[in-house]
Amino acid sequence: MNLVSVRLITDDVARLVAFYERVTGVAADRATEDFAELRTTSGTLAIGSTRTVALFGAGVAEAAANRTAIVEFLVEDLDARYAALRTDGPLEVVQEPTTMPWGNRSLLLRDPDGTLVNLFEPVTEAALAKFAATPR
Repeated sequence: MNLVSVRLITDDVARLVAFYERVTGVAADRATEDFAELRTTSGTLAIGSTRTVALFGAGVAEAAANRTAIVEFLVEDLDARYAALRTDGPLEVVQEPTTMPWGNRSLLLRDPDGTLVNLFEPVTEAALAKFAATPR
């Protein structure tokens, strides 16, 4: 089994796609105005409109209702990425870059729908070893 993607449901696909393109630097593939994917070497973040929810069954997902998951992206030079993001307009920063006890330097944001987004970079020897084979 292989985790292929995580999909976020939103009332505003264009706004959410623009946010994730900004923070990741990855251009989205837009299949329709109701669906887009940001593909990385290790997985895909899919963004779907609430209009697509009916295809799975009425009411099975609700936009902007997540308070349990954190979408995480492994980045190079977190501090430089944060500096660039700060000059590019407002962001909802939950936690400024901080080195966590498990060895990652982490920046925690909220996307426009309220989902937590963690940009992180391994910085300790153990964290670097853990992510050594992970594509960035």
